[in-house]
Amino acid sequence: MEKQNEIKLFETKKVRTLWEEREEKWYFSIVDVVAVLTDSPNPRKYWSVLKIRLKAEGSQLATNCSQLKMQSNDGKYYKTDVADTEQLFRLIQSIPSPKIIFQYRY
Repeated sequence: MEKQNEIKLFETKKVRTLWEEREEKWYFSIVDVVAVLTDSPNPRKYWSVLKIRLKAEGSQLATNCSQLKMQSNDGKYYKTDVADTEQLFRLIQSIPSPKIIFQYRY
């Protein structure tokens, strides 16, 4: 199983991603996405609280999140909550943010 790590930039913030060759899917660090969308000073805490809220509402999003090892700022690899593209869209819908703009093409 070959893994490819990559950093995506959104404005000035980094979003860690990982390509899973076997599944042919991209995975995104949830904490990084939360940091981009919320500008929270503590995106880990924001995700922790959101995850509890989603579980209480019966959402499968928080339950089905995987953990993959991703490189941290200190250069070490830690297990990180990740979402594939479909899960990421559901997560984005759960976060109130003026940065979320969906464009519809007709």
